Amino acid sequence: MHKRNGICLYTEVFAMMACLSIACACRAAEPPKSAGTDDARGLETTADASMTKGLDWLKGKQREDGSWSSASYPAITALSLWSFARSDHPDKGKICAKAAEFIVGLVQKDGGIYKPRSGVLKRSGGLSVYNTAVCMTALHSYDQTKYSDTILKARKFMAAGQLTGDSPDAGGFGYECKPGNKSRGRADLSNTGWALMAMRKTQNVEDLRPGESGRVDVNWEAAVEFLEKLQDQDKDDPVNYGGFGYAPSGERSGTKKKKDGTVKLRGFGSMTYAGLESMIYAQVERTDPKVQSTLQWAAQHWSLEENPGMGSKGLFYFYNVMGKALSVSGISELKDLSGKAIPWKKEIIEKLAAIQKDDGSWVNPDNQFWEGDAILVTAYCILTLENARGK
Repeated sequence: MHKRNGICLYTEVFAMMACLSIACACRAAEPPKSAGTDDARGLETTADASMTKGLDWLKGKQREDGSWSSASYPAITALSLWSFARSDHPDKGKICAKAAEFIVGLVQKDGGIYKPRSGVLKRSGGLSVYNTAVCMTALHSYDQTKYSDTILKARKFMAAGQLTGDSPDAGGFGYECKPGNKSRGRADLSNTGWALMAMRKTQNVEDLRPGESGRVDVNWEAAVEFLEKLQDQDKDDPVNYGGFGYAPSGERSGTKKKKDGTVKLRGFGSMTYAGLESMIYAQVERTDPKVQSTLQWAAQHWSLEENPGMGSKGLFYFYNVMGKALSVSGISELKDLSGKAIPWKKEIIEKLAAIQKDDGSWVNPDNQFWEGDAILVTAYCILTLENARGK
Protein backbone atom coordinates (compact mmCIF):
# COMPACT_ATOMS: atom_id res chain seq x y z
CA MET A 1 0.00 0.00 0.00
CA HIS A 2 2.86 2.36 0.89
CA LYS A 3 4.58 1.59 -2.41
CA ARG A 4 1.42 2.33 -4.34
CA ASN A 5 1.08 5.65 -2.55
CA GLY A 6 4.69 6.50 -3.41
CA ILE A 7 4.17 5.66 -7.07
CA CYS A 8 0.96 7.69 -7.11
CA LEU A 9 2.70 10.62 -5.45
CA TYR A 10 5.58 10.47 -7.91
CA THR A 11 3.14 10.31 -10.82
CA GLU A 12 1.18 13.29 -9.56
CA VAL A 13 4.34 15.38 -9.04
CA PHE A 14 5.62 14.45 -12.50
CA ALA A 15 2.30 15.39 -14.07
CA MET A 16 2.24 18.72 -12.27
CA MET A 17 5.77 19.52 -13.41
CA ALA A 18 4.90 18.61 -16.97
CA CYS A 19 1.84 20.86 -16.90
CA LEU A 20 3.90 23.69 -15.43
CA SER A 21 6.52 23.30 -18.16
CA ILE A 22 3.85 23.37 -20.87
CA ALA A 23 2.22 26.44 -19.31
CA CYS A 24 5.55 28.24 -19.14
CA ALA A 25 6.31 27.33 -22.74
CA CYS A 26 2.91 28.64 -23.82
CA ARG A 27 3.42 31.91 -21.98
CA ALA A 28 6.85 32.26 -23.49
CA ALA A 29 5.34 31.79 -26.95
CA GLU A 30 2.76 34.54 -26.36
CA PRO A 31 3.75 37.97 -27.70
CA PRO A 32 4.32 40.55 -24.97
CA LYS A 33 1.45 42.94 -24.30
CA SER A 34 1.95 46.24 -26.03
CA ALA A 35 1.49 49.59 -24.40
CA GLY A 36 -1.06 50.33 -27.14
CA THR A 37 -3.24 47.44 -25.99
CA ASP A 38 -3.15 48.64 -22.39
CA ASP A 39 -3.92 52.19 -23.50
CA ALA A 40 -6.88 51.01 -25.55
CA ARG A 41 -8.29 49.03 -22.63
CA GLY A 42 -7.82 52.00 -20.36
CA LEU A 43 -9.65 54.21 -22.83
CA GLU A 44 -12.52 51.74 -23.05
CA THR A 45 -12.72 51.64 -19.27
CA THR A 46 -12.86 55.44 -19.16
CA ALA A 47 -15.62 55.55 -21.78
CA ASP A 48 -17.66 52.80 -20.13
CA ALA A 49 -17.45 54.43 -16.71
CA SER A 50 -18.51 57.77 -18.14
CA MET A 51 -21.43 56.23 -20.04
CA THR A 52 -22.61 54.32 -16.97
CA LYS A 53 -22.65 57.50 -14.89
CA GLY A 54 -24.55 59.32 -17.60
CA LEU A 55 -27.10 56.56 -18.05
CA ASP A 56 -27.65 56.29 -14.31
CA TRP A 57 -28.32 60.02 -14.21
CA LEU A 58 -30.76 59.80 -17.15
CA LYS A 59 -32.53 56.88 -15.48
CA GLY A 60 -33.31 59.09 -12.50
CA LYS A 61 -34.75 61.81 -14.76
CA GLN A 62 -37.22 59.65 -16.70
CA ARG A 63 -40.84 60.52 -15.98
CA GLU A 64 -43.48 57.96 -15.09
CA ASP A 65 -45.00 58.25 -18.58
CA GLY A 66 -41.64 57.28 -20.09
CA SER A 67 -40.64 60.72 -21.33
CA TRP A 68 -37.68 62.96 -20.61
CA SER A 69 -37.52 66.75 -20.59
CA SER A 70 -40.15 68.50 -22.75
CA ALA A 71 -43.03 66.20 -23.71
CA SER A 72 -43.72 68.55 -26.63
CA TYR A 73 -40.60 67.30 -28.39
CA PRO A 74 -40.40 63.50 -28.43
CA ALA A 75 -36.99 63.65 -30.12
CA ILE A 76 -35.45 64.45 -26.72
CA THR A 77 -37.00 61.30 -25.27
CA ALA A 78 -35.91 59.40 -28.39
CA LEU A 79 -32.28 60.45 -27.99
CA SER A 80 -32.32 59.09 -24.44
CA LEU A 81 -34.07 55.91 -25.60
CA TRP A 82 -31.46 55.47 -28.31
CA SER A 83 -28.61 55.85 -25.81
CA PHE A 84 -30.10 53.17 -23.53
CA ALA A 85 -30.97 50.83 -26.42
CA ARG A 86 -27.30 50.70 -27.48
CA SER A 87 -26.03 50.22 -23.93
CA ASP A 88 -25.52 47.35 -21.51
CA HIS A 89 -27.33 49.15 -18.71
CA PRO A 90 -28.99 46.60 -16.36
CA ASP A 91 -32.33 48.45 -16.38
CA LYS A 92 -32.43 49.18 -20.12
CA GLY A 93 -35.40 46.84 -20.77
CA LYS A 94 -37.85 48.63 -18.49
CA ILE A 95 -36.52 52.09 -19.31
CA CYS A 96 -36.65 51.55 -23.08
CA ALA A 97 -40.11 49.97 -23.02
CA LYS A 98 -41.60 52.98 -21.20
CA ALA A 99 -39.87 55.47 -23.51
CA ALA A 100 -40.92 53.63 -26.66
CA GLU A 101 -44.57 53.55 -25.62
CA PHE A 102 -44.49 57.29 -24.91
CA ILE A 103 -43.09 57.92 -28.39
CA VAL A 104 -45.63 55.66 -30.09
CA GLY A 105 -48.36 57.58 -28.30
CA LEU A 106 -47.41 60.64 -30.37
CA VAL A 107 -47.77 59.00 -33.79
CA GLN A 108 -50.02 61.24 -35.90
CA LYS A 109 -52.51 60.31 -38.65
CA ASP A 110 -49.97 61.36 -41.29
CA GLY A 111 -47.46 58.85 -39.90
CA GLY A 112 -45.19 61.45 -38.35
CA ILE A 113 -44.09 61.22 -34.71
CA TYR A 114 -44.47 64.63 -33.13
CA LYS A 115 -46.76 66.79 -31.05
CA PRO A 116 -48.68 69.25 -33.24
CA ARG A 117 -47.90 72.89 -32.61
CA SER A 118 -50.54 74.61 -30.51
CA GLY A 119 -51.18 78.29 -29.85
CA VAL A 120 -48.53 80.90 -30.54
CA LEU A 121 -45.86 79.55 -28.20
CA LYS A 122 -42.57 78.86 -29.96
CA ARG A 123 -41.92 75.74 -27.90
CA SER A 124 -45.36 74.17 -28.00
CA GLY A 125 -44.68 71.41 -30.49
CA GLY A 126 -44.11 70.98 -34.21
CA LEU A 127 -40.70 70.38 -35.84
CA SER A 128 -42.31 67.32 -37.34
CA VAL A 129 -39.45 66.22 -39.61
CA TYR A 130 -36.76 66.48 -36.94
CA ASN A 131 -38.85 64.73 -34.27
CA THR A 132 -39.96 61.96 -36.60
CA ALA A 133 -36.43 61.27 -37.88
CA VAL A 134 -34.95 60.89 -34.41
CA CYS A 135 -37.92 58.90 -33.06
CA MET A 136 -38.03 56.36 -35.89
CA THR A 137 -34.27 55.83 -35.60
CA ALA A 138 -34.48 55.24 -31.85
CA LEU A 139 -37.41 52.81 -32.19
CA HIS A 140 -35.48 50.93 -34.87
CA SER A 141 -32.44 50.69 -32.62
CA TYR A 142 -34.56 49.42 -29.72
CA ASP A 143 -36.94 46.93 -31.38
CA GLN A 144 -37.35 47.26 -35.13
CA THR A 145 -39.65 44.23 -35.38
CA LYS A 146 -42.13 45.26 -32.70
CA TYR A 147 -42.33 48.83 -34.02
CA SER A 148 -42.07 48.03 -37.73
CA ASP A 149 -45.57 49.36 -38.50
CA THR A 150 -44.79 52.67 -36.81
CA ILE A 151 -41.45 52.91 -38.62
CA LEU A 152 -43.03 52.15 -42.01
CA LYS A 153 -45.59 54.91 -41.52
CA ALA A 154 -42.83 57.28 -40.44
CA ARG A 155 -40.80 56.44 -43.56
CA LYS A 156 -43.76 57.40 -45.75
CA PHE A 157 -44.11 60.65 -43.83
CA MET A 158 -40.41 61.43 -44.16
CA ALA A 159 -40.31 60.74 -47.90
CA ALA A 160 -43.21 63.17 -48.33
CA GLY A 161 -41.20 65.85 -46.54
CA GLN A 162 -38.38 66.05 -49.10
CA LEU A 163 -38.59 69.25 -51.13
CA THR A 164 -38.86 68.78 -54.88
CA GLY A 165 -39.59 70.60 -58.11
CA ASP A 166 -38.88 74.30 -58.45
CA SER A 167 -37.83 74.79 -54.85
CA PRO A 168 -34.31 76.28 -54.60
CA ASP A 169 -33.86 73.84 -51.71
CA ALA A 170 -35.06 70.80 -53.69
CA GLY A 171 -33.64 67.55 -52.36
CA GLY A 172 -33.38 68.80 -48.79
CA PHE A 173 -35.57 68.72 -45.70
CA GLY A 174 -36.74 71.45 -43.35
CA TYR A 175 -38.23 71.28 -39.88
CA GLU A 176 -41.77 70.69 -41.10
CA CYS A 177 -43.30 68.30 -43.64
CA LYS A 178 -45.64 70.01 -46.11
CA PRO A 179 -46.50 67.31 -48.65
CA GLY A 180 -49.17 69.43 -50.36
CA ASN A 181 -46.65 72.07 -51.40
CA LYS A 182 -43.32 70.32 -51.84
CA SER A 183 -41.97 72.83 -54.35
CA ARG A 184 -41.95 75.54 -51.69
CA GLY A 185 -40.32 75.66 -48.33
CA ARG A 186 -37.00 76.00 -46.60
CA ALA A 187 -34.47 73.23 -46.12
CA ASP A 188 -31.31 73.07 -44.03
CA LEU A 189 -28.46 70.64 -43.54
CA SER A 190 -29.27 69.74 -39.95
CA ASN A 191 -32.76 68.44 -40.72
CA THR A 192 -31.57 66.92 -43.99
CA GLY A 193 -28.86 65.05 -42.12
CA TRP A 194 -31.27 63.62 -39.56
CA ALA A 195 -33.74 62.67 -42.30
CA LEU A 196 -31.20 60.88 -44.49
CA MET A 197 -29.76 59.04 -41.48
CA ALA A 198 -33.23 57.88 -40.44
CA MET A 199 -34.18 56.69 -43.91
CA ARG A 200 -30.95 54.77 -44.46
CA LYS A 201 -30.87 53.18 -41.00
CA THR A 202 -34.48 51.98 -41.25
CA GLN A 203 -34.48 50.87 -44.88
CA ASN A 204 -34.44 47.16 -44.00
CA VAL A 205 -37.93 47.50 -42.48
CA GLU A 206 -39.27 48.03 -46.02
CA ASP A 207 -39.03 44.24 -46.41
CA LEU A 208 -41.97 44.05 -44.00
CA ARG A 209 -44.20 46.52 -45.85
CA PRO A 210 -47.50 44.74 -46.59
CA GLY A 211 -49.39 44.69 -49.86
CA GLU A 212 -48.16 45.83 -53.25
CA SER A 213 -47.67 49.48 -52.45
CA GLY A 214 -43.96 49.29 -53.23
CA ARG A 215 -40.95 50.38 -51.27
CA VAL A 216 -40.84 53.92 -49.92
CA ASP A 217 -37.64 55.94 -50.12
CA VAL A 218 -36.29 59.42 -50.65
CA ASN A 219 -34.69 60.76 -53.82
CA TRP A 220 -31.04 60.22 -52.94
CA GLU A 221 -29.69 61.89 -56.09
CA ALA A 222 -31.66 65.03 -55.34
CA ALA A 223 -30.38 64.93 -51.77
CA VAL A 224 -26.77 64.88 -53.00
CA GLU A 225 -27.50 67.82 -55.30
CA PHE A 226 -28.83 69.75 -52.32
CA LEU A 227 -25.71 68.88 -50.31
CA GLU A 228 -23.50 70.18 -53.11
CA LYS A 229 -25.12 73.60 -52.79
CA LEU A 230 -23.98 73.82 -49.19
CA GLN A 231 -20.34 72.81 -49.61
CA ASP A 232 -17.46 75.15 -50.31
CA GLN A 233 -15.82 73.69 -53.41
CA ASP A 234 -13.43 76.57 -54.06
CA LYS A 235 -9.98 74.96 -54.34
CA ASP A 236 -8.40 78.42 -54.44
CA ASP A 237 -9.47 78.90 -50.82
CA PRO A 238 -7.73 76.01 -49.00
CA VAL A 239 -8.79 77.23 -45.56
CA ASN A 240 -12.50 76.90 -46.33
CA TYR A 241 -12.42 74.27 -49.09
CA GLY A 242 -14.66 71.32 -48.20
CA GLY A 243 -16.63 72.96 -45.37
CA PHE A 244 -20.43 72.96 -45.19
CA GLY A 245 -22.86 75.71 -44.27
CA TYR A 246 -26.30 75.37 -42.68
CA ALA A 247 -28.66 76.58 -45.42
CA PRO A 248 -28.39 78.04 -48.92
CA SER A 249 -29.45 81.41 -47.53
CA GLY A 250 -26.36 81.54 -45.35
CA GLU A 251 -28.45 81.42 -42.18
CA ARG A 252 -26.40 80.79 -39.01
CA SER A 253 -23.12 80.15 -40.79
CA GLY A 254 -23.23 83.32 -42.85
CA THR A 255 -21.57 84.04 -46.18
CA LYS A 256 -18.34 85.46 -47.52
CA LYS A 257 -17.27 86.94 -50.82
CA LYS A 258 -14.90 85.17 -53.15
CA LYS A 259 -12.10 86.99 -54.96
CA ASP A 260 -14.30 87.34 -58.03
CA GLY A 261 -17.05 88.98 -56.00
CA THR A 262 -19.41 86.03 -55.89
CA VAL A 263 -20.90 84.98 -52.56
CA LYS A 264 -20.38 81.58 -50.94
CA LEU A 265 -21.35 79.98 -47.65
CA ARG A 266 -19.01 79.96 -44.69
CA GLY A 267 -18.61 76.45 -43.35
CA PHE A 268 -18.51 75.43 -39.70
CA GLY A 269 -17.92 72.32 -37.62
CA SER A 270 -21.24 70.66 -36.90
CA MET A 271 -22.60 71.21 -40.40
CA THR A 272 -19.42 69.97 -42.05
CA TYR A 273 -19.74 66.70 -40.17
CA ALA A 274 -23.47 66.61 -40.97
CA GLY A 275 -22.49 66.95 -44.62
CA LEU A 276 -19.99 64.09 -44.30
CA GLU A 277 -22.53 61.84 -42.61
CA SER A 278 -25.19 62.68 -45.20
CA MET A 279 -22.88 61.90 -48.10
CA ILE A 280 -21.97 58.54 -46.60
CA TYR A 281 -25.63 57.63 -46.13
CA ALA A 282 -26.27 58.79 -49.70
CA GLN A 283 -23.55 56.31 -50.72
CA VAL A 284 -21.16 58.86 -52.16
CA GLU A 285 -17.83 57.08 -52.61
CA ARG A 286 -15.17 57.70 -49.95
CA THR A 287 -12.75 58.62 -52.73
CA ASP A 288 -15.07 61.31 -54.12
CA PRO A 289 -13.52 64.80 -53.95
CA LYS A 290 -16.55 66.01 -51.99
CA VAL A 291 -15.84 63.51 -49.23
CA GLN A 292 -12.07 63.93 -49.32
CA SER A 293 -12.29 67.73 -49.11
CA THR A 294 -14.70 67.41 -46.17
CA LEU A 295 -12.20 65.26 -44.29
CA GLN A 296 -9.46 67.74 -45.16
CA TRP A 297 -11.54 70.59 -43.68
CA ALA A 298 -12.31 68.53 -40.57
CA ALA A 299 -8.63 67.79 -39.91
CA GLN A 300 -7.50 71.32 -40.65
CA HIS A 301 -10.07 72.80 -38.24
CA TRP A 302 -9.85 70.06 -35.60
CA SER A 303 -10.88 71.25 -32.15
CA LEU A 304 -12.86 69.96 -29.22
CA GLU A 305 -12.76 73.30 -27.41
CA GLU A 306 -15.39 74.78 -29.70
CA ASN A 307 -17.77 74.06 -32.51
CA PRO A 308 -15.35 75.33 -35.19
CA GLY A 309 -16.67 78.58 -36.57
CA MET A 310 -19.45 78.82 -33.97
CA GLY A 311 -17.63 78.87 -30.65
CA SER A 312 -19.65 77.46 -27.76
CA LYS A 313 -22.91 77.49 -29.69
CA GLY A 314 -24.14 73.99 -30.39
CA LEU A 315 -20.94 72.49 -28.95
CA PHE A 316 -22.48 69.22 -27.80
CA TYR A 317 -24.53 68.84 -30.96
CA PHE A 318 -21.19 69.21 -32.72
CA TYR A 319 -19.69 66.41 -30.63
CA ASN A 320 -22.67 64.20 -31.42
CA VAL A 321 -22.74 64.70 -35.18
CA MET A 322 -18.94 64.43 -35.35
CA GLY A 323 -19.07 61.05 -33.61
CA LYS A 324 -21.87 59.83 -35.87
CA ALA A 325 -20.16 60.98 -39.05
CA LEU A 326 -16.69 59.59 -38.34
CA SER A 327 -18.14 56.35 -37.00
CA VAL A 328 -20.34 55.66 -40.04
CA SER A 329 -17.44 56.67 -42.29
CA GLY A 330 -15.30 53.94 -40.72
CA ILE A 331 -12.52 56.41 -39.98
CA SER A 332 -10.42 55.73 -36.88
CA GLU A 333 -8.07 58.67 -37.40
CA LEU A 334 -8.12 61.96 -39.26
CA LYS A 335 -4.91 63.19 -40.84
CA ASP A 336 -3.99 66.85 -41.05
CA LEU A 337 -2.20 68.43 -44.01
CA SER A 338 1.20 67.41 -42.64
CA GLY A 339 0.09 63.80 -42.34
CA LYS A 340 -0.11 63.87 -38.55
CA ALA A 341 -2.75 61.50 -37.18
CA ILE A 342 -5.64 62.78 -35.07
CA PRO A 343 -7.03 59.92 -32.93
CA TRP A 344 -10.54 61.33 -32.67
CA LYS A 345 -11.93 58.48 -30.58
CA LYS A 346 -9.30 58.88 -27.89
CA GLU A 347 -9.60 62.64 -27.81
CA ILE A 348 -13.40 62.78 -27.61
CA ILE A 349 -13.56 60.09 -24.89
CA GLU A 350 -11.00 61.90 -22.78
CA LYS A 351 -12.67 65.27 -23.37
CA LEU A 352 -16.17 64.13 -22.40
CA ALA A 353 -14.91 62.25 -19.34
CA ALA A 354 -13.03 65.35 -18.21
CA ILE A 355 -16.01 67.74 -18.46
CA GLN A 356 -18.67 65.37 -17.09
CA LYS A 357 -20.30 66.65 -13.90
CA ASP A 358 -20.01 64.69 -10.67
CA ASP A 359 -23.67 63.63 -10.89
CA GLY A 360 -23.06 62.05 -14.32
CA SER A 361 -24.64 64.74 -16.49
CA TRP A 362 -23.30 67.22 -19.02
CA VAL A 363 -24.64 70.66 -19.89
CA ASN A 364 -23.60 73.64 -21.99
CA PRO A 365 -23.51 77.03 -20.20
CA ASP A 366 -24.40 78.50 -23.61
CA ASN A 367 -28.11 77.71 -23.98
CA GLN A 368 -28.15 78.35 -27.72
CA PHE A 369 -29.90 75.46 -29.52
CA TRP A 370 -31.41 74.26 -26.19
CA GLU A 371 -28.07 73.05 -24.84
CA GLY A 372 -28.92 74.38 -21.40
CA ASP A 373 -31.11 71.25 -21.14
CA ALA A 374 -28.88 68.74 -19.34
CA ILE A 375 -31.05 65.82 -20.49
CA LEU A 376 -30.60 66.67 -24.16
CA VAL A 377 -26.88 67.28 -23.76
CA THR A 378 -26.30 64.14 -21.67
CA ALA A 379 -28.03 62.02 -24.31
CA TYR A 380 -25.81 63.63 -26.98
CA CYS A 381 -22.71 62.76 -24.95
CA ILE A 382 -23.65 59.15 -24.27
CA LEU A 383 -24.39 58.58 -27.94
CA THR A 384 -21.05 60.19 -28.85
CA LEU A 385 -19.22 57.88 -26.45
CA GLU A 386 -21.08 54.86 -27.82
CA ASN A 387 -19.98 55.82 -31.34
CA ALA A 388 -16.39 56.22 -30.16
CA ARG A 389 -16.61 52.79 -28.50
CA GLY A 390 -18.13 51.20 -31.61
CA LYS A 391 -21.37 50.16 -29.88
